[in-house]
Amino acid sequence: MDPAQGKQGVQHGAHVTWWGIANSRWPSVAPGLVGTLRAVNAPPASTPPLPDGSQALPPGLPARDPPPPPRPVAVPPGPPARVFEDADLIVIDKPAGLLSVPGKGEAGADHAWGRVLQDNPEALVVHRLDMGTSGLLVLARHVQAQRALSRAFELRQVDKRYQALVWGTPPADQGEVDLPLACDWPRRPRQQVDRERGKPAQTRWSRLAPAGPHGARLLLEPLTGRSHQLRVHLQALGHPILGDELYAPPAAVAAAPRLCLHAWRLDLQHPFTGQFLQLEAPLPF
Repeated sequence: MDPAQGKQGVQHGAHVTWWGIANSRWPSVAPGLVGTLRAVNAPPASTPPLPDGSQALPPGLPARDPPPPPRPVAVPPGPPARVFEDADLIVIDKPAGLLSVPGKGEAGADHAWGRVLQDNPEALVVHRLDMGTSGLLVLARHVQAQRALSRAFELRQVDKRYQALVWGTPPADQGEVDLPLACDWPRRPRQQVDRERGKPAQTRWSRLAPAGPHGARLLLEPLTGRSHQLRVHLQALGHPILGDELYAPPAAVAAAPRLCLHAWRLDLQHPFTGQFLQLEAPLPF
């Protein structure tokens, strides 16, 4: 989570900008025109807040709905491929199915940071990717670089682009989702749209070619850095990511052997040389 963003407080006038999204719950908009759904006066919550400020599940749902165990994904052995490296930072292409940092128990002992540490014991964590997400992951080679890079991420000075395969095809070329997110406490690690207590979250998306057999290929630009932001926003858009066990329906989960979300590109200024870096990780799907 971005600490600087967290200080902005709760956003009550959340909206989604739709370019003709085909869903009977939303106002119909002619293709190519912009329509806005606003939740300005959301009804009061019917359930009390949980310890982290998020909402409990509505009455009638189970108090606990544990997430399904992650499907096994074949992770190549050895250190991840390096996309960029110099005296200050290392950028790797993290494979899907590999944690970014240590997790719980024996299963969490294998992680991308640990694999890099085998050759670079000085490496330090700057940010993270979800276990199921592949793509560009930045590590620092000394404390000064870690501080500078972490600050750049916090101040949104790093442009991030993801690609995803989704279930179905939005009827228009591009759009933006602006919905606040919070932890779904009884069902963590799931996140949820929470217009009362959620933190601001914005995602831009656009369609790319070629499309997949089950739906569109999307280019995603997260303008904020909330946990599971892209996954929840695409679910809210009506087009969840293929292979997403937490947020997609069973048919969309079965349509892919992994979460089809890839941290494809990073644009950033080198914190010490001033060089403008444009880094890309090859698409795995």
